[in-house]
Amino acid sequence: MTKGMLEERRVLVTGASRGIGKGIALKFASEGALIGINYLKSEQTAKCVLEEINKLSDGTLLQGDIGVESDARRIVDEFVDVFDGIDILVNNAGIYIRKDLEESSVEDYDRTMEANVRGAFMLSKFALPYLKKSSCGRIINLSSQLAFKGSTHGTAYVTSKTALIGLTRALALELAPESITVNAIAPGTIDTDIIAGYTDEQRKERADSIPIKRIGTPEDIANAALFLASDMGSYVVGEVLGVNGGSALH
Repeated sequence: MTKGMLEERRVLVTGASRGIGKGIALKFASEGALIGINYLKSEQTAKCVLEEINKLSDGTLLQGDIGVESDARRIVDEFVDVFDGIDILVNNAGIYIRKDLEESSVEDYDRTMEANVRGAFMLSKFALPYLKKSSCGRIINLSSQLAFKGSTHGTAYVTSKTALIGLTRALALELAPESITVNAIAPGTIDTDIIAGYTDEQRKERADSIPIKRIGTPEDIANAALFLASDMGSYVVGEVLGVNGGSALH
């Protein structure tokens, strides 16, 4: 039997019960990876993802709020208890509060930064001792094309996704001597819950605005993540890979 590109590699994916996180978890499992499925509230959907994962490889559920220090520590500890280490961390979990500066509260900003940046910082920190022991250590952060384009209705979100790029570059230089690569993916418009409320007309308008003339899928992002996580991406350090159909060139 042909081995997968991530055979027996231990992968913790935050926000993996749906959308991009689910897509990455399933893609990696199909390549032989052992998957930790972090989720916050969607227990039933997370269990459904686990059932799919277990048809491909092995997985475990990891409930917790990555923005809370005690939860972040516990998520890492529970993953290591099951799989005896970590090879790849995918910092995908996040929130998007669609408000401009005038509409946003300080609490909106703090919660966004906690979920989108603080969580990635803490998971990376707590996973680091195990990543150092791995022969194929990887951290992959999920940013956004809006970090480059900006937005009229997501001040805190844009700020957080831009900060993730800074975190990626800082960790990339810090951890490269440890043979741990750190990179980011900046998705464009992807068919997830973020656009679930779009009408057919709005979806068509959005697709027409993208040079490649289609909205992306979670699998598009998962394919990019697979490249960065596999041996093919072993010499890629500190990059931000735009996966957006040409809507944000950088």
